[in-house]
Amino acid sequence: MSKHDSGGKGRRRHEEHEEEEHENHERWLVSFADMMTLLTAVFIVLYSISQVDQLKFAAFAEGLSESFGAPTSIIDDGSVTTQTSVLDQLNSPMQIDNQTDPTQKPDQAAQDAARADALAEQSAQNQAEAQAQFDQLAAAQAAITAALTAAGDADAATYQITEEGLVVHVVADQVLFGPEQADLRGEGKTVLDAIAPTLAGLPNALKVEGHTNSLPVTPGGPYASNWDLSAARAVNVLRYLVETDGLAADRMQAAGFADTRPLLPATDPASVSVNRRVDIVVLSTASAEASALLPGLASQAATQAVTAQNQESTP
Repeated sequence: MSKHDSGGKGRRRHEEHEEEEHENHERWLVSFADMMTLLTAVFIVLYSISQVDQLKFAAFAEGLSESFGAPTSIIDDGSVTTQTSVLDQLNSPMQIDNQTDPTQKPDQAAQDAARADALAEQSAQNQAEAQAQFDQLAAAQAAITAALTAAGDADAATYQITEEGLVVHVVADQVLFGPEQADLRGEGKTVLDAIAPTLAGLPNALKVEGHTNSLPVTPGGPYASNWDLSAARAVNVLRYLVETDGLAADRMQAAGFADTRPLLPATDPASVSVNRRVDIVVLSTASAEASALLPGLASQAATQAVTAQNQESTP
């Protein structure tokens, strides 16, 4: 075979080689056009069904409302009104009591409400009991004051209403006892005789407390300490009230406190005479909760008395 022939066959093979197919980059337009056509059809359908026949809609609404038990009213112009239906009641917001935590269970809320009511009732009972006890103690104080005034010893005692009850502070200095003495003076007996009738008429238990000032007793004296002196004074007052004035012994108790419960601090010069005293305590018969309210009632009464006195003195 000649070179010429081999060259001709090479050209034919080259001419017979097929050219690559051209890629169409615009095929997405077909899909996009189809999608737009479908969307247009959907909007047309939605628009057409939105034009509802009023009579058919009224009949449909009436049938639906009757199914849920709600009466329906149809107005002449084709509009429909219905009363509250089951669906409306389910969809309507629930009104919640502001005083109840919505996170609580019904049983817990009921228990909390019952507990709050019980506490309020107990508080009211304590207040009423305290007021009744205060009125009794205040009346006793007024009676003792009047008796001491009639006996010419109005300045022999001061008063205080505490949680314990009515405390009658009888000044020991130059009234009940002599210095470092526990024997009752004649003037002291007069003071106790004036107080005793009011104390005898009360149902309350009584406590007699002896107190001294902070000065130490004289070494070698009749009493070894202020404890002994204060206790002896309390016992002697108790015995006089029982044996001479006729108070029931089973209502009485005595205690000595030395200088541990002063009315005035030791730095006050008046403490030497004021802290030397015997306290006769008319013990409260109220409950502990009600007795705790007595100081507050006493403070209110004192404020009201001062206000009334100022009003009377104002021209």
